[in-house]
Amino acid sequence: MMRNDAEYKARLSPLAFHVTREAGTERPFSGEYWNHHGSGSYACICCGSPLFDSAAKFDSGTGWPSFGRPAEGAKIEERVDRSIFMKRVEVRCQTCDAHLGHVFDDGPAPTGLRYCINSVALEFKPR
Repeated sequence: MMRNDAEYKARLSPLAFHVTREAGTERPFSGEYWNHHGSGSYACICCGSPLFDSAAKFDSGTGWPSFGRPAEGAKIEERVDRSIFMKRVEVRCQTCDAHLGHVFDDGPAPTGLRYCINSVALEFKPR
């Protein structure tokens, strides 16, 4: 469900609003999930859509939660991002258009991908 900015501001922390609605980034090693090892799934903080599974999470050493692939059936959209004078691939929630982070091609096998996601964009749901 898409909400307006006032509804998101009322529901989210200021940092979560900045990251998800204004395409911001949390500082590395500051988020709740960068060093989280629980078994479960990670959903969009804005709409609750399932995005990633803990089985695909790995320690990339970057200070952000990193995943080798989205969860099966995850509604994730990838867009070209040239906002900082370089070409990156932005990751957004397809359900509510929340900015989640970026995906890079330096991850482990078998995908070779690293979905580098802001902790404040996620909500952990234990199994």
